[in-house]
Amino acid sequence: MDNAAQAVMHEYKDICLAFGESDEFSFLFRKSTALYNRRQAKILTTITSLFTSSYVLHWPQFFPDTPLKYPPSFDGRLVVYPSAKEVRDYFAWRQADTHINNLYNTIFWALVQQGGETTAQAHATLRGTVSGTKHEMLHSRFGMNYNSIPTRYRKGSVLIRERISAESSISQPSEAEGDAAAPSSGEQTARTLGQRAEKKSEARKRLSVLHCDIIGDEFWQQRPHLLE
Repeated sequence: MDNAAQAVMHEYKDICLAFGESDEFSFLFRKSTALYNRRQAKILTTITSLFTSSYVLHWPQFFPDTPLKYPPSFDGRLVVYPSAKEVRDYFAWRQADTHINNLYNTIFWALVQQGGETTAQAHATLRGTVSGTKHEMLHSRFGMNYNSIPTRYRKGSVLIRERISAESSISQPSEAEGDAAAPSSGEQTARTLGQRAEKKSEARKRLSVLHCDIIGDEFWQQRPHLLE
């Protein structure tokens, strides 16, 4: 899932953030995007189809011994939010849902795989329980601290374009670049410099997969450009 989302973000530079959990991914486009003249149907169908085809294409990379038995599919929807507040509220909602679902699934399968309950019995055991009860049940019955579970499962996956230091992105010009650095006209000079600046700007960003909190303020305060 993370790999398919990265493929989408590599193709569409106007996507500045993605969040994934379970069988879903959410993509945030820059407010100023003019992709496909902002045609909703065009954006929605191309993003969904690229995500699906990338998922199928790279399946063998992650599951070499488990061939696909039927073609997977993903649906999609596109929503325009009025302000940065609603955008943050949306992603906070998705991450809260990640926690709720993962906590339930963790104790559910502990009851089945370690506690000897059937799936029906496990559902009945958990019916009406609150978060604190589930935490206590994991600890007292199975000696498990929920907070020790990897953050990937508790918080989902956050994909962003991280800015990296200029020093790490600067490389020595190639021989071909050296030839191009001595153009015969001012116009060629401007074009060459513009191309180099564009390449450097792109080189100073990398696509990162994080497993961190996006409900609080810290994530957004450190990356104000996401909501500009």
